[in-house]
Amino acid sequence: MTIQWFPGHMAKARREVTEKLKLVDIIFELVDARIPVSSSNPMLQDIIQQKPRLILLNKADMADQGLTKKWIKAYADKDMKALAINSQAGSGMKEIVKAAEEILHEKRERQKAKGLKPRPIRAMIIGIPNVGKSTLINRLAKKNIAKTGNTPGVTRAQQWIKVGKELELLDTPGILWPKFEDPETGYKLALTGAIKDTLLNMQDIAVFGLRYLETHYPERLLNQYQLEEIPNDLAIFFDKIGLLRGCLAAGGDVDYDKTAETVVRDLRTQKFGNITFDLPDQNPV
Repeated sequence: MTIQWFPGHMAKARREVTEKLKLVDIIFELVDARIPVSSSNPMLQDIIQQKPRLILLNKADMADQGLTKKWIKAYADKDMKALAINSQAGSGMKEIVKAAEEILHEKRERQKAKGLKPRPIRAMIIGIPNVGKSTLINRLAKKNIAKTGNTPGVTRAQQWIKVGKELELLDTPGILWPKFEDPETGYKLALTGAIKDTLLNMQDIAVFGLRYLETHYPERLLNQYQLEEIPNDLAIFFDKIGLLRGCLAAGGDVDYDKTAETVVRDLRTQKFGNITFDLPDQNPV
């Protein structure tokens, strides 16, 4: 599976980010805490060059807390600062400015020594579509400045946003890589709603989710679908779930498409609890 998805506005966004880098002190990279690596743009390091970076693990309320702590340690082991946040609820917002000040402390001290007057930190927010950039900006600014929506690609143009006296943000449109060839990455992005459902087969997405739960969260899977054991045969697996949840076609047969949609919806709405799909020991930073 190779997904080609690089609309013109994303190519333009990459050029704009490259052009505006000289205006900012630090990059805020917003990723989904459930898929920190899969939701990170692999082109980012080339784009931002040597700029300092703060990793913001958004939607941490939906991720496995134990694994989020391991992710923060994994970043720290690579000398990268990461914070767990929830922009929807506003948790972790105060720590962002504090962390940025820590990362830029030496640079700002050098500026003071040269007699330069302190000014607000200028940061650029970068993240793939639908990772929560607009919600984060609105939380930090404490008003609705950026457009929000649960459809990838809401933000289009760049804009500066003041956050108190300490921070100025440069919002950017979401950037996604031109293609990704690893099927697992595509399924993880689909399960968390980062890409449009139409890009992948819903049954394939559901199967990936079920098998992932079977390996990493088997008890939750058994409980959710009232199973005594997890079937190896996918048809039997879908039949059991479809019958339980009433996903039936005319004539009483199980509708596999409806069943797949139910499984994916259950995963997205945390019916299985907090889940992380990228594991630190299998996805190096």
